[in-house]
Amino acid sequence: MTITLTSKIDQFEFTALSHAPASAPIGGVVVIQEIFGLTDHIADICGVFADAGYHAIAPSLFDRIEKGFHAGHDQDGIQRGIGAVMKSPWPQVVSDIQAAIDALPQPVYVTGFCYGGAGAWMAAAACTGLKASSCFYGRLIANILDHKPKIPTMLHYGARDSSISPENVETVRLAAPDSPLYLYDAGHGFCRAGSSDYNEAARELALSRTLNWFARWP
Repeated sequence: MTITLTSKIDQFEFTALSHAPASAPIGGVVVIQEIFGLTDHIADICGVFADAGYHAIAPSLFDRIEKGFHAGHDQDGIQRGIGAVMKSPWPQVVSDIQAAIDALPQPVYVTGFCYGGAGAWMAAAACTGLKASSCFYGRLIANILDHKPKIPTMLHYGARDSSISPENVETVRLAAPDSPLYLYDAGHGFCRAGSSDYNEAARELALSRTLNWFARWP
């Protein structure tokens, strides 16, 4: 279902996907989108966490640019997504994520994919009310390492990711020696069904590690 949240930074009302579990939730998970908006992939990931007993919320971080922002995975869509990222300063994004955290039952965790991987890192550094984070193939994390996570943070990368260099990953590894960092025999976007780099085995392992990670920090 779709809900409305309000960001404290500017009182802007924006939409979010909300997926509650079948029974009483054991906690909440904020799922942070890729540059393409609230796609079927992000809805699918929310469903994974709901099936595991969590109430999942995915905030629509580009609603200020276009309500219900949704870009395709072609070159035009990628350019639209990059443009939306450039128009979305981190303090605003953090405030929107905070609104999602505040709407969930404790304990609350955060995860994100690609752009959302960097968003999950920023949330771990700047948001309150979080227990742990899990960041998937966030190329931009290497650019925001001065923002240090305040909560346990796990990292996932594809060893064959053509958009994230080994040097990028190693920079993050060295800057966050206490954060478990996993490399998978996969490319970029390996968790997204339909992607040319989709890798079911890598996805299942990474999500299993994420669920176990969250369970460690009640």
